[in-house]
Amino acid sequence: MSCIFCRIASGEIPSHRVLETENVVAFHDLSPQAPIHVLVIPRAHIESVGAAQPEHAAVLGELLLACRQVAEQLRVLESGFRVVLNTGPNGGQTVPHLHAHVLAGRHLTWPPG
Repeated sequence: MSCIFCRIASGEIPSHRVLETENVVAFHDLSPQAPIHVLVIPRAHIESVGAAQPEHAAVLGELLLACRQVAEQLRVLESGFRVVLNTGPNGGQTVPHLHAHVLAGRHLTWPPG
C-alpha cells in the first residue's frame, strides 16, 4: 500500500486524529493553512471527487457529515468553517486520495485562490 492516506487510515502512519468511524478518519494537517486545519478522508481508496461513482454515495455523505462533526468537536460549528475538496492537479489536489479540508479559526476570505 503506497497511498499515504490509506496508510494513515490503517494506522500504519501515526496521525493526530480528531474523529474516527468505520468509514472515515479525520486528522490534523501537518501543514496547516488556518489555525484549524483538519483532513477528513474515507478509509476506502477513492482517488478524488472526479473518480467517485454512484456506489460511493453513502461514504461521500458520511465524509461531509464527518466534516460537520469535526467542526462541532473543535467548537467552530457556530462561528463558521470551510470545507474544501480539491480535485486533480489544476484543482490543487496533491495526494491522490479523496480528502476534505476543514478550515477554521479565523475569518476566511473569498476567493480562496
